[in-house]
Amino acid sequence: MTLEHKKNIFVELGKFLSQFSEDESIRNEKVLHNDLFFNEFLDLIHISQSHNGWYTPEQVFFAVNSWAEALTKENLDQWLSSYDLSDIEPKTVGLILAGNIPLVGFHDFLSVLISGHNVLVKTSSNDQHLLPFLAKYLISVEPKLESKINFVEGKLEHFDAVIATGSNNTARYFEYYFKEKPSIIRKSRNSVAVLNGTESEEELVALGEDIFRYFGLGCRNVSKLFVPKDYNFDAFFGGVFPYQDIIKYERYANNYDYNKAVFLMSNFKLLDNEFLTIKEDTSYASPISSVFYEFYENLEDLKKRLEADNEQIQCIVSKGIIENSIPFGKTQKPELWDYADNIDTIKFLQSI
Repeated sequence: MTLEHKKNIFVELGKFLSQFSEDESIRNEKVLHNDLFFNEFLDLIHISQSHNGWYTPEQVFFAVNSWAEALTKENLDQWLSSYDLSDIEPKTVGLILAGNIPLVGFHDFLSVLISGHNVLVKTSSNDQHLLPFLAKYLISVEPKLESKINFVEGKLEHFDAVIATGSNNTARYFEYYFKEKPSIIRKSRNSVAVLNGTESEEELVALGEDIFRYFGLGCRNVSKLFVPKDYNFDAFFGGVFPYQDIIKYERYANNYDYNKAVFLMSNFKLLDNEFLTIKEDTSYASPISSVFYEFYENLEDLKKRLEADNEQIQCIVSKGIIENSIPFGKTQKPELWDYADNIDTIKFLQSI
């Protein structure tokens, strides 16, 4: 298959995904194989919460919409224009996927196939249905992919390279177990926002999206704020207030009650709006329903701190005051060329 043909296959997938929306899913008769897949996928979205309690229809629709927007001819062309994939010798690349948010491993899956390799996938027990369904759709568009896509249960075997994602503890196991193979091993990371007090209400509302999307379970969710000394949090709480309905979700509410109780029993000083607690803390990783914060006095010193801690940080959100930061509200819609952990997956796949 040529690169152009592979791009076209994923463009067809993007068209398929673009039909599904939380407001209304409308069948487009021009989309391939809708008779086989449209209703089944819509049903899968609505029952995903029975497979993983955090996968509410709202969150799954958001993930599907994000991939529909990403999988266009223009985006694929822009992403791959700087690579020469003409001489790839197909290898088998094992993927060990996380399951913290819907379709979190799709970019690795896409990268392996678009570069010309075969993919061997071990899904997370928390996300066992969405990616296999999309793989089935891709095979219906191009049957030759059937020999290039395999899902495995149990031990991952018979592969030439591996991309594995897990916690810091599992990453140590991965590094040992896969030490003889070319690999990308991804550990836990968190995202931060740097505020200077001049943010508009609109920007702070958008920051709420970065905090609450996927209930804060993603590595691109903002879990830490850096704010100037004597920062007044009233504007921040006003910005996140539109997300108050998140407390109506039982799992989130249970985490909120539990973590707030733990903090209070430990005599920590908290700011609280009845659906989010914020706590002064040097850690980057805050629990669900909580965001940590630190004060800074000198922005240049903070930049040095963030650079020193870059292996703990997935992305930085700001009003342009930090170089290469992401605008508010954009963390959960990365471009195809925004690589996790800033590791170029395609370049790695070229090298194996």
